[in-house]
Amino acid sequence: MSRRVRRRVAQSKDKEKAAPSLPYSEAAEQCEILRPGGSGVEAVAKAVAKAAAVDWTALPDDTVVQIFSRLNYRDRSCLASTCHSWRVLGSSSCLWASLDLRAHRLNVDTAAALAGRCAHLRRLRFEGSASASALISLQARGLREIAGDYCRDITDATLSVIAARHEALEYLQIGPDPCVRITSDAVRHVAMCCARLRRLRLSGIREVNGDAINAFARHCPQLAEIAFFDCGVIDEAALERVVSLRFLSVAGSRNLKWTTASLSWSNLPNLVGVDVSRTDVSASAVSRLLSISKNLKVLCALNCVALEEERSQSPNAFIYPKGRLLISETTDIFRGIASLFGKSVMKEHTFFAEWRNLQIDDKNLSDTMNWLEWIISHSLLRIAQSSQHGMDEFWLRQGAVLLLSLVKSSQEDVQEKAATGLATFVVTDDENATVEPARAEAVMRNGGIPLLLELAKSCQEGVQSEAAKAIANLSVNSKVAKAVADEGGIRILADLARSSNRLVAEEAAGGLWNLSVGEEHKATIADAGGVKALVNLIFKWKSGVDGVLERAAGALANLAADDKCSVEIAMAGGVHALVVLAKSCNSEGVQEQAARALANLAAHGDSNSNNAAVGQEAGALEALVQLTYSQNEGVRQEAAGALWNLSFDDRNREAIALAGGVEALVDLAHACANASHGLQERAAGALWGLSVSEANSIAIGREGGVAPLIALARSEAEDVHETAAGALWNLAFNSGNALRIIEEGGVPTLVHLCSSSGSKMARFMAALALAYMFDGRMDEVALVGSSLEGSSKSVNLDGARRMALKHIETFVLTFSDPQVLSNAAASSAPAALAQVADAARIQEAGHLRCSASEIGRYVTMLRNPSSVLRACAAFALLQFTLPGGRHATHHSGLLQKAGAARVLRGAAAAATAPIEAKIFARIVLRNLEHHQLEAST
Repeated sequence: MSRRVRRRVAQSKDKEKAAPSLPYSEAAEQCEILRPGGSGVEAVAKAVAKAAAVDWTALPDDTVVQIFSRLNYRDRSCLASTCHSWRVLGSSSCLWASLDLRAHRLNVDTAAALAGRCAHLRRLRFEGSASASALISLQARGLREIAGDYCRDITDATLSVIAARHEALEYLQIGPDPCVRITSDAVRHVAMCCARLRRLRLSGIREVNGDAINAFARHCPQLAEIAFFDCGVIDEAALERVVSLRFLSVAGSRNLKWTTASLSWSNLPNLVGVDVSRTDVSASAVSRLLSISKNLKVLCALNCVALEEERSQSPNAFIYPKGRLLISETTDIFRGIASLFGKSVMKEHTFFAEWRNLQIDDKNLSDTMNWLEWIISHSLLRIAQSSQHGMDEFWLRQGAVLLLSLVKSSQEDVQEKAATGLATFVVTDDENATVEPARAEAVMRNGGIPLLLELAKSCQEGVQSEAAKAIANLSVNSKVAKAVADEGGIRILADLARSSNRLVAEEAAGGLWNLSVGEEHKATIADAGGVKALVNLIFKWKSGVDGVLERAAGALANLAADDKCSVEIAMAGGVHALVVLAKSCNSEGVQEQAARALANLAAHGDSNSNNAAVGQEAGALEALVQLTYSQNEGVRQEAAGALWNLSFDDRNREAIALAGGVEALVDLAHACANASHGLQERAAGALWGLSVSEANSIAIGREGGVAPLIALARSEAEDVHETAAGALWNLAFNSGNALRIIEEGGVPTLVHLCSSSGSKMARFMAALALAYMFDGRMDEVALVGSSLEGSSKSVNLDGARRMALKHIETFVLTFSDPQVLSNAAASSAPAALAQVADAARIQEAGHLRCSASEIGRYVTMLRNPSSVLRACAAFALLQFTLPGGRHATHHSGLLQKAGAARVLRGAAAAATAPIEAKIFARIVLRNLEHHQLEAST
């Protein structure tokens, strides 16, 4: 796979398993780069150094605290380890009011280590149920805000303890994963313990009963917002008693009684905003709420299918007073929200960024706008994640622009959700990395690329991560990728890939992965330091963080396809890093990309030494051989591809065999009969590469490799034809293998390839394999019986020979025009021979490399009693020596050493030889003269 998109969020269990624990030892190794342009520590130090030499120890305390405030908490902790006084200043309460631990697994030990800094902690974000259980160890009793992501397994007990230990809590959010183990008992406990609660947002609770809601009415007099997202059953009538409510959301919730709900909620005296998005709300309930409610200003009903159907059938069904706003996918959302500001002059599409600059004295309107930003960003993200059909018009008309507008919000959480929404809504198939071009280009047209790149420079790691994810997904589209590169996005992503935050580094690596697909971007990534950053990611995150490793390895795999980048990868230690992944990582995604990267590194055997370097890396070949036994087809395919490329080096070829490669690849060839064409091609290709060695060729035959190769040669794919035919060609050089091919029914298969394959190369190599089999050398083996131990198979050698020779002759004649041959026979002009050579040339055959013994066999074949085999041998030597072929000079040298010129002249002059053999032999002689002259000059 050359691309990767991140669309749907992972399950909480997986995310918890992948997250590393938070390292807070004050070691120097924790001072990693976080922001673009270098770490906060480095940036401050460089800025001071440019201004003047400064005695850091003489800086006033308030200046040091200001410097600390410019850093993320990780760099802050590192800088605090410099000396005792800075350690004290680094623990100042003003610096530790907020903590975002989503990139880490918070366990009890880590929480206890952090407790000394958290006495004045006010805001905390975390991820995972295990982290939730450890919160109490932070001893942060003054917490005002707690937001937990992906807490699917959080229990009543854990939530109740969190509420009991944080009585000052004003804001509690648990989601977006459904909290299926939370019951109304825990919700009621939250109400009883947290009397100062102002905002409550919970997701996926099966039931919220009247007792729980009544507890909020009794104990939480300041509760202004309740959101029960995607809940099963909610006591609608009980909500009427929470008279302090100003904002209510039941988005995605089911089984609501809308008549009861609309009548009850209309009685809430302070209700300003209601969100019923993604529900089956009726038109009458919406109209009732908007008409009867005393203070209701906004009703958000995005993606309400039943409502939209009623509207389309009865446009007059919605009757409500002027000044009330309905937000749905068919209304003009921008104009509607802008109308809340009356006659204020403001561009509709930028009001989320501009409304705060209007010097509004109306606190209620400000609260409403903050709530609207959050609710709309949440709804758009959930709609994008649901991948519903029929939403194209909405996304193209206003959805994409809405998300871009929300990116400009001053609320960090809204920025994150909007960026995640942009990353999500463009992807229509995350398994195959399919991005909808119209949606991606809509983002680009509306200025989304510079906006997201600017967002990626944020000091907030969560925002960085989601912006990088959006850039990565959008970059699957080649037009957007070009725009990202033109706007300097590659350097921004390369800098983010150096982040100490796992999530930021992971998404940045994903962006480089997708951008590295474009050939025009590879050099830019290397120039931006991307290669070194990606290799370092593998060394930094050695295990337990599969997302980072897979993306880093995937990007390196793409870059390794470029010759210059492959050299840089090797120089940066990439060979060792990738081999470590192939050897020790258990993630199939990581294994696949590591093997693909090694395959691409080994593919430049003619231009650099990486092929040999990979083979010489300790454990590399053994690891790749082991990966061919993987249960994952992609892993097997890439491992076989790597072994194929590596087998072009003589030393690697023998080392692969010693590592058990012959047995493994024969087993793979047996197992991939019904697999993808890609796996079939690489399995046969690896055996082709190994079989260049005669010892390996014999071993492949003895291990039972002939039968599966014959089966693969029957594939429908031309690429598989070529590799299987190539392997059988090499195997047929050995007389014992030649007899095996006949006994396994290989002659009809090769005959079919020779006559019917759409690949000239497959037809050519099938003809050569048949020629090897029937040039007479196999006859001695056949006389003493089958070379296959215990075989009782009987074959008709004479019938097989006649069939083979007939189709070899037909094959050769397809490259011979009788009129052109006659002209060449009658003329000694070079142009006549050149015309025959041009018609006979098989372009890809110039990449084939033969050994001295193989060339000698074709020379011997020129004397064979069979005129068909003489013509075939001359045709083969013509292909191997034509000027321009990669190994033509090598083959010409072998022919010269073998004294082939005399044999060729004899073949060209033989009275009984077919005209094809004569003319082809003359062309080979001309080729030898050309190469000899070229060598002398």
